[in-house]
Amino acid sequence: MLAKSFCTEDPGHSVESWLCEVFNVQKQHDWPVAPIVLQLDRGCAEFRDNYWLRVDPVHLRIKNNHILLGDNHILNISLKEAISFTDSINELISDDGLTLLPLHSDRWYLQCSEIPELRTFLLSEVVGQNINNLLPHGNDSSIWNSRINEIQMLLYEHPLNQIREAQGDLVVNSVWAWGGGVMPQKVHTPYTRIWSNHILVSALAEMGKIACHNLPEDTGELLRYSDDSGEQLVFLDNLHKYANYRDAFNWRNELMKIEQSWFAPLLQALKKKQITQLKLTAISEHSTRSFTLTPGSFWKFWASVRPFGSYS
Repeated sequence: MLAKSFCTEDPGHSVESWLCEVFNVQKQHDWPVAPIVLQLDRGCAEFRDNYWLRVDPVHLRIKNNHILLGDNHILNISLKEAISFTDSINELISDDGLTLLPLHSDRWYLQCSEIPELRTFLLSEVVGQNINNLLPHGNDSSIWNSRINEIQMLLYEHPLNQIREAQGDLVVNSVWAWGGGVMPQKVHTPYTRIWSNHILVSALAEMGKIACHNLPEDTGELLRYSDDSGEQLVFLDNLHKYANYRDAFNWRNELMKIEQSWFAPLLQALKKKQITQLKLTAISEHSTRSFTLTPGSFWKFWASVRPFGSYS
């Protein structure tokens, strides 16, 4: 697929920024992930004009001179635990007129009466990274960083963390603020059907009234819609969590599964002209590369197959 394709390269992206651009969502101070996903989690539009911020549970670990961040992929907290943590945090921040809503075990939302001068890094950008230079910045950053420090002190002595530690589980010792904004007025995308398990994709598709399906195990169900007019988007993001934690073994195993369940069958479907075009986009913070094939691409006899690593 890579050897026979026409390749284009664009600037690097995070998963969320790429998805927002696909749906023509403009960046505010941050990419407005919080209000978009909140619409799906809460199921109502009463908050549409309000500013919302994600304040999600994380685990910080000091290693040498670095502070490394882990998300719920390694914390694996339950909704019951999330409610217990946020109840305690809400007692702390209630004097500021703030309330933290744990609408999902790892998706916590904070409504602000005024839009803060705050620019943050997406959670996906900081997982597995040294956060020393990735803290929120802007005119209101000192207020928010101080508030987060107070939450950290509260969590340090939280009874639930003591229980988790005794059980050998990682503790929730901080929160990460990110994805703030107000709800975009509208979204639109060229895709007429979408396949994904990613919560932001589902929320954007619902806003745009685009048919969105849970990701099936393979291409069988997808190809039943191959006669439909319009483009379909398949969003495969299982590699991301392994890349964040430098888990090369499981990353490679997952890539092999995707190869067998998706890439190989789609390549055959293109050769049989069940589909007219196949475009593979690989997203990374360094560059975003798109590899496009049509049935005519297979006539490129001069295009030799290179080692997989040479395309990175």
